[in-house]
Amino acid sequence: MWRPPVWWVIATVVFGCCAIYLLRRRSFAASLLALGAIFAGGALTIQVRGASSTPTPNLGDGEQAVVTAHVIAEGELQQESPGSFRQRIDVETETIETGSQTCDARVGVRLSIYSQNTFNSAGMPLLRYGQRIKFPGTLIPPRNFRNPGAFDYAGYLRDKGIAAVASTKYGSVEILPGFSGSRIEQWRQRIHRSIITKIHVLWPEQQAGLMDAIVIGEETFIDRPTRVDFQRSGTYHVLVVSGMNVSILALFTLWTLRRVGLGQVVASLFAIA
Repeated sequence: MWRPPVWWVIATVVFGCCAIYLLRRRSFAASLLALGAIFAGGALTIQVRGASSTPTPNLGDGEQAVVTAHVIAEGELQQESPGSFRQRIDVETETIETGSQTCDARVGVRLSIYSQNTFNSAGMPLLRYGQRIKFPGTLIPPRNFRNPGAFDYAGYLRDKGIAAVASTKYGSVEILPGFSGSRIEQWRQRIHRSIITKIHVLWPEQQAGLMDAIVIGEETFIDRPTRVDFQRSGTYHVLVVSGMNVSILALFTLWTLRRVGLGQVVASLFAIA
């Protein structure tokens, strides 16, 4: 899972320093912390190497293509303007047709589907995990803002297996027969959807969008101006990195440091870092 590289650097330094500090007092605990430092350093190496060496798949050379794919991550319906709705999903391609050529390709695509002149959301049903679809669109590699220190959104998508972005009209989407995917993942998607529904019952729309992102990493309901502001400021990782995962990691770190003998204050500071 993607994490800002500085997180892995901090984790490596913290675990390494703790291992050195406890080397003569608690050798077993020092060994565990040393393994933690090695793990964090390895994760940093893999992430950096993956970001620089991942080959770019064939995306049709910027031409209009007809793509057959299946849904791997569901989205939620958003109203862009009166009578205009959008849903954004992640799909994995099966075939890409450009002109007279058809190639079999497994490429992750973040797809935005638009529907206009629709009086209500019932005119644009949500696409669910495992559904197979066929749509026309241009596959474009994701790009970052060029601000120094800005969040590496393209790298974040690449780590999630997304190599291209595309958009199409809902009327051009053809629903194909069959199911493609894992039943376990389908079950997980249902739980994810139920959590989002509960959050939107408890909070107003704008606050609920931020809560979705902070708690479970769901960024669908963040409005475009807010999204752009976070991207330009380099703090977009606050929204796309699940707060629940961070909380679990912090709790585990706090528990481990307390077990090896560090005081409450010191252990808490390390966990927060």
